[in-house]
Amino acid sequence: MTSDVAVPAPETAAANGHGEAHTTAGFGALTLGSIGVVYGDIGTSPLYAFREAVMAASGADGLPTPAAVLGVLSLILWALIVVVTLKYVVILLRADNNGEGGTLALMALAQRAVGTGGATIVLLGIISGALFYGDAVITPALSVLSAIEGMKDVTLTFEPYIVPLTVVILAGLFAVQSRGTARVAAFFGPIMCVWFAVLAAAAIHPIIQQPQVLLALNPLYAVSFMLHHGIIGFVTLGAVFLAVTGAEALYADLGHFGKRPIQFAWLSIVLPSLALNYLGQGALVLSDPGAIVSPFFQLFPQGFVRGTMVVLATAATVIASQAVITGAYSLTRQAIQLGLLPRFEIRHTSEAHSGQIFIPRINQLLLVFVVLLVLLFRSSSALASAYGISVTGTMVVTAMMGFVVVWKGWRWSPLAAGALIAPFLFLDLTFLTANLLKVFEGGWVPLALGAVMIILMYTWRRGSRLLFEKSRKLEFPLADLVAMLEKRPPQRVPGTAVFLTSDPLSAPTALMHSLKHYKVLHEKNVILTIETAQTPRIDPADRVRLEQISPTFSKVTLKFGFMESPNVPKALAIARKLGWQFDIMSTSFFLSRRALKPAAHSGMPRWQDRLFISLSRAANDATDYFQIPSGRVVEVGTQVTI
Repeated sequence: MTSDVAVPAPETAAANGHGEAHTTAGFGALTLGSIGVVYGDIGTSPLYAFREAVMAASGADGLPTPAAVLGVLSLILWALIVVVTLKYVVILLRADNNGEGGTLALMALAQRAVGTGGATIVLLGIISGALFYGDAVITPALSVLSAIEGMKDVTLTFEPYIVPLTVVILAGLFAVQSRGTARVAAFFGPIMCVWFAVLAAAAIHPIIQQPQVLLALNPLYAVSFMLHHGIIGFVTLGAVFLAVTGAEALYADLGHFGKRPIQFAWLSIVLPSLALNYLGQGALVLSDPGAIVSPFFQLFPQGFVRGTMVVLATAATVIASQAVITGAYSLTRQAIQLGLLPRFEIRHTSEAHSGQIFIPRINQLLLVFVVLLVLLFRSSSALASAYGISVTGTMVVTAMMGFVVVWKGWRWSPLAAGALIAPFLFLDLTFLTANLLKVFEGGWVPLALGAVMIILMYTWRRGSRLLFEKSRKLEFPLADLVAMLEKRPPQRVPGTAVFLTSDPLSAPTALMHSLKHYKVLHEKNVILTIETAQTPRIDPADRVRLEQISPTFSKVTLKFGFMESPNVPKALAIARKLGWQFDIMSTSFFLSRRALKPAAHSGMPRWQDRLFISLSRAANDATDYFQIPSGRVVEVGTQVTI
C-alpha cells in the first residue's frame, strides 16, 4: 500500500548549499574531518592491496621477483596518481551539484544538463547506485577481516578466532549505528591521522635499506610489467585496483567537507603516506620475498608493537566501514527522493547536521549480507576477488556521466570533453575487464547484489510511473470540481482540510472519497503537492509556493532537495508568511491509502507487478515519512489495479 506522493519533478532552483558552512567552519577542522571520514576506505587498502597484487603477479607457487615487485609498485603508485588525483581530486570535485557530490548527485546534474530524454542517464544512475550497495557490503567485511588477520602475525594461537571475532566486531558496529555518528566522528580524524603517520613512519627504514625500490616511481616499470606478463599482468591489474578503492568517497562526501579540505588532505597527507607505505612494503619484499605472506604487519617489530598495530588497524577498518555504511544511508535517502526506491523510515541522529541519518531497514540488510560474506569467504584474500567489480563498475558509470556534464553542463565541445574523459574511461574499463576475470572466484557477489538492486530500482520507478499515469486517467480535473463545489457547495464544517496528491491538476482521490462518503466540505481546503528537486537542498525562501484557486480552495506546493528529509508541518509554517492562516491543531490531513492488485495488462511482466506491489506494501507510512502528526491524519482506502 502506498499514498499519493509527488513524482520527482525536474527542478533547477538554487539550493542553500554547503558553501557557507565551509567558509565559517575552520579549514583545519574540515580537513581533519575529511581525513577521518573520506579517506578511511582508501587508507586501509595497504592492509591487503600490495599483497594481493604481488601474489597475483607471482603465480600460485613462485616467490616474487624484483621485476614483479617494482612493476606492481609502479602500477599502484600511478593508479593513485591518475585515477584518484587527476580524475577525482582535480576534475570530478569540480562537478558538484550545488555543493553536493556522489553518483546520484552527478546523475541529477547530468539529467539537468541533457534536459528532456534523460532516460539513459537515469539508467546509468541506477546502475552506479546499485553497485555502490555491493561496495557497502564488501568493504566492512574485507576491511575488518584483513585487520583481524594481523593477529596471526602476533601469534598463531589466535587463528581459529579470526572469523568469530570479525563477526562480533561487525555486529557491534551495526548495533551502534542507531546512536548516530556524531559522538564518535570527533575521534575519527585524530585516529586516522595517527594511522597515516604510522603508515609513513614504518616505511622509512625499509626504503633506506632498499633504496632501489624508488625506481618504481618511474611509470616505465608499470608499462614494462604489463607488456612482458601477458594475461598474468592483466590479472594483476585487477588486484592493483584494490589500492584505489574508496576513491568514490572523495566525491560522495564533497557536500560534508567541501572541495578544498578534501583536496588539501589528499595531496598533503593521504597520498604521501600511502605512497611511502607501499614503497616500504615493496622494499621489505625485495629484501625478503617470503614476507609477501603479510608484508604490511611485518613492517612492524614482533611483539607489543605489532599487537598494538593490529588494534590500530582494527580501529581504522571500523572507521572505513563506518564511512561506507553512512554512505549507503545517504544514497538510500537520495534514491527515495529521486523516486528510485520506496519510502523507508529515516531517523535523524543529529539536530545540527541533517546529513547524519539512520535507516533501520538498510542497517539490518547490510548486517545480514556482511556477516554472510565473512562466513562464506572466511579470509580477506578470498574476499578481495569480490571487491573490485562493484567499485570499477561505479567508476566506469561515473566517467560516462562525467562526460555528459563536461559536454552539456560545462558547454565544452564534444571533442574536448572526450579528450578529457576518454583516458580515464579507458583506464576504468581496463580495470573493470581485469576484475571481471574474477567473477567465478567471488566477483559474482557484487554483480548479484547489483543486479538485485537494479531490478528493485527499475521496478519501483517503472511501476510508480505506470500507477501515476493510470490514476491520472481515472481522476477528475481539479478546476472543474472546484467550480462545481463553489457553485453548489455541500454542507460546510469548520477547520482546514489538507489533501496530499502527486498530481495538482487532478482532484485528489481522498477528496473525491470524502465527498462521496461524508458529503461535507471543510471551510478551507488545501491541495498539497510535494516535489523533489534535482538539487540537494532548497533555500527556505523557495520552499513554499501558494496559489489561491477559489475562496475556499488553494494549492500549496512544497519543494525539497533530494538530500533533505521532508517535514511537512515545518514547511507549512513558512506559508504563514505568505498569508495562509495555518493552525496545525485545527487542520486534518487526508491521505489516500491504495491497495494495489495486479491487472491483466499493466505494461510490466506479471512477476514485476507482484514485486512492485510487495515493495509498495513494504514502504514506510507517508504520515511518518512526511513527519505529519499522526493524530491529524485521516486515511481513505481505495483499491487500484496495476
